[in-house]
Amino acid sequence: MTGRSPVSRPTAILSLMTVTTSRLVAALALALALASRAPAQAVDVAPPAPISDNSFLVEEAYNQEAGVVQHIGTYRRDRAGDWLGTFTQEWPAPSQRDQLSYTLQLQTANDGGTGFGDVIVNYRRQVLGKGDDPIWFSPRLSVILPTGSVTQGTGAGGPGVQVNLPLSVQVTEQLVTHWNAGATLTRARASSGARNAARSVNAAASAIWLLSPTFNLMLESAWDRSEVLDDDGERRAENHFVLLPGVRAAVNLKSGMQIVPGIGVPIGVGPSRGERDAFLYFSVEHPF
Repeated sequence: MTGRSPVSRPTAILSLMTVTTSRLVAALALALALASRAPAQAVDVAPPAPISDNSFLVEEAYNQEAGVVQHIGTYRRDRAGDWLGTFTQEWPAPSQRDQLSYTLQLQTANDGGTGFGDVIVNYRRQVLGKGDDPIWFSPRLSVILPTGSVTQGTGAGGPGVQVNLPLSVQVTEQLVTHWNAGATLTRARASSGARNAARSVNAAASAIWLLSPTFNLMLESAWDRSEVLDDDGERRAENHFVLLPGVRAAVNLKSGMQIVPGIGVPIGVGPSRGERDAFLYFSVEHPF
């Protein structure tokens, strides 16, 4: 922030946003709760379709049903003002047994502007789970395309592959848990031009409390350990761990469309202590 007064407008705005984060989350949570009840009054839908595949940081094991597509947008912003936005589309291929999807990323760059990140193309196989089964399992294999920029800080600088093992377990009618374990290997390039393989492992878990089919409380946790390259091409390890309390609601329409907004607050724990972000989620799912 060199060259700006301590009482500059951007700094004042950022301070105000930090102070009011908890109030904003509470207000939006109340709005989501009211929105989730509105369809039951305006539209005769009985029973309402429950929320199932709309977690934030943790991947569920439910593939898309045949003839149904999902569009997912997320936005994450830290207290320094850096942000990451993603857009994902998930398609059955052609049934629930197989699923294809892709993820596009747009984020802040090192120069203060914005830039496109790496594109991720995903394939998932529904190994366990159908209908009302309580246990679902769908391994994922992804290809990372180096469409981002190393110099701008929006990409790894090389192609990569990623595997993830999502497991979803319905404990009771009101409690569902999700579990992840995965790894990523990227042919990374440091900004100096040095190339080497970058590796990371990750694990995540969440518990979803269905207060109603269309209004859920969420608690997610996500950990990763990455070996990255610095500007000199030297390898160093980084660990991250966050907890994310959040809420989500659903609006179900007669056409079969389901709209799910959500909000959460990723809070850094342990090696990520001091981090606190804002997280917004929006999904539209409909027949095609």
